[in-house]
Amino acid sequence: MNENLKKLTGKFGYEPVAKHLINDCDTKLFQELIENDSFLFDFVKQNVAERLSRIVNENNYKNLLNFLKYYSPFYEDFIVQSLVKYANEDLTDELLEKLENGTENEKTYCAKYFSYIQDPLAITLLKVNAFSDNDALLMNCAQTLAKFQDKECFNHALEILKSDDEFEKLKAVKFLVNYGDKAVIPALTDVMRLSTISENIAGEIPYLENLFTLLDSDYDNALLIINYIINGLGEILSLNSVFDYELFEVFEKLINTDYNSKSAIVLLNAKDKFDILTDNDEYLFDEDKNTKNEIIDIKNLLKNIDKKELEKYINEELNENSPFVFTALDFATDLLKIRELLKSNNQTLILKTAETLKQLGNFDETAKTVALLKVNDVNIKAIIRAL
Repeated sequence: MNENLKKLTGKFGYEPVAKHLINDCDTKLFQELIENDSFLFDFVKQNVAERLSRIVNENNYKNLLNFLKYYSPFYEDFIVQSLVKYANEDLTDELLEKLENGTENEKTYCAKYFSYIQDPLAITLLKVNAFSDNDALLMNCAQTLAKFQDKECFNHALEILKSDDEFEKLKAVKFLVNYGDKAVIPALTDVMRLSTISENIAGEIPYLENLFTLLDSDYDNALLIINYIINGLGEILSLNSVFDYELFEVFEKLINTDYNSKSAIVLLNAKDKFDILTDNDEYLFDEDKNTKNEIIDIKNLLKNIDKKELEKYINEELNENSPFVFTALDFATDLLKIRELLKSNNQTLILKTAETLKQLGNFDETAKTVALLKVNDVNIKAIIRAL
């Protein structure tokens, strides 16, 4: 960190540096600021954004256009709102041109700008970028198209949900979540149930509707969303997302609500997951202090649940029609009930069942024969034979 950046992010001497950055258009310093995003506390970044915002005026606001090549969500509002404050026809035309021909970073800022300055000429360009691989650009395009009340991409996203391409479906989910129409939640939940990347989809849904509202409106499906989120934490979903999902409070609610078989499975899964997260340094090593403390607090909360009481419900979910069956198998011990699942019509479930029986020391030749009778996928057959 160079001396100017230390001053800009510190408690003293920041004002001359902030003036220099804006007035002299120091893109190199701004780039370095963004490159240090992950090393700075959120409140520091907020302070910097406020300091820079105070420097912008009618004489220097166009200098901000040179910073658009360097994107950061922490400085997006300061830059865009400053441009909106001094918006005029020439500036809007320039940003339209960048939305069409600029870099992805420039397009991302521009897409946000047009959520405030609703020039209809932007709509076509927003649609072009609405399903970008760049999450920030996709998000801003979706939110801005919603402001325009344009439904074309919204309806197209609903169609993409029927696609066989899982990653295209995920982009459609992200678009719909950011578009903000809560009526699509049942469709997103249905896609999540059948997807091979259910954890990714589950991780998006609470950004459209919080988990408490979902629990109140559709308890069982909300539990399924939470279960997939638990599965994804640390591998697919970042650990600091526990704050976004309010997982401590969610688990507290589940603990203090009468159990059913699904909530019992979710709590068993959560207890197991947070034990793993805290027992293995590789998960928490790079996390900030607040995230580490929250993970530990959740572990301590779950430590107090009566595991034996929850385990009474496991067998209720040991059927192939339950979306919780794969998680239930992680905690199941009733060998007869587990072996029944070898007769399932779901080949992936048969494999999971065979692996569970192997771990429990009960995968004998009879079980192997029963499993192989229902399996025609050559890869799954090979794995079962090797168990």
